[in-house]
Amino acid sequence: MDAPYPAPNQVWSWDITKLLGPAKWTYFYLYVILDIFSRYVVGWMLAHRESAHLAERLIRETVVKQGVARDRLTLHSDRGPSMRSQTVAQLLATLGITKSHSRPHVSDDNPFSESHFKTLKYRPEFPDRFTSIEHGLEFCGKFFHWQNHEHHHWGLGLLTPATVHFGQADTVLAARQAVLTAAHAAHPERFVRQLPRPMALPSEVWINPPADGPDPRMLQLPRDTNFEPQLSQTG
Repeated sequence: MDAPYPAPNQVWSWDITKLLGPAKWTYFYLYVILDIFSRYVVGWMLAHRESAHLAERLIRETVVKQGVARDRLTLHSDRGPSMRSQTVAQLLATLGITKSHSRPHVSDDNPFSESHFKTLKYRPEFPDRFTSIEHGLEFCGKFFHWQNHEHHHWGLGLLTPATVHFGQADTVLAARQAVLTAAHAAHPERFVRQLPRPMALPSEVWINPPADGPDPRMLQLPRDTNFEPQLSQTG
């Protein structure tokens, strides 16, 4: 995964995390597939167990739902048992999907999924435990709607994942520029030297960027906007 990716539905990252159940030593397993360019959650599942067969079903259904053609998608993951299973490997070969795994002994080689799970678990409404799988489904459904459609993501130039994933970024950024241009025309004394510009959408993302390249999760701010950035929990 040493190449840049400049559009949605080229690389997905997927992972599984445990959610505490109603009693000690009980868990629910949350499977999430994330588009790394748009940060849009393209598919998710909550289950009572971790299973390669459940992962296979989620991946297959998500590929169909997103209309991904053969030989167009790479699926990245860590080296967990479900991720390295023959069941999942055979499905990816059948669908013409390139398989990618984290490098051995590299703990942060699946950064987009890891960051996404951190955002989930640091939400103020995230419960200490889920009382039932229905409770988990309700919470996750609301969270993923917020994540996809309401969260103005720092790594996306404060666009929502849905805006980027469905090709609406240029329209939204043009509307933001129109507002800034009007504000500049009305009060030029409030701006320094030049017309303000909205934050830009990064043109590409990396999982393993070159050593001399930019941090893939750093956003280049436009100059002279007097913008005071606030750090987001999401990478």
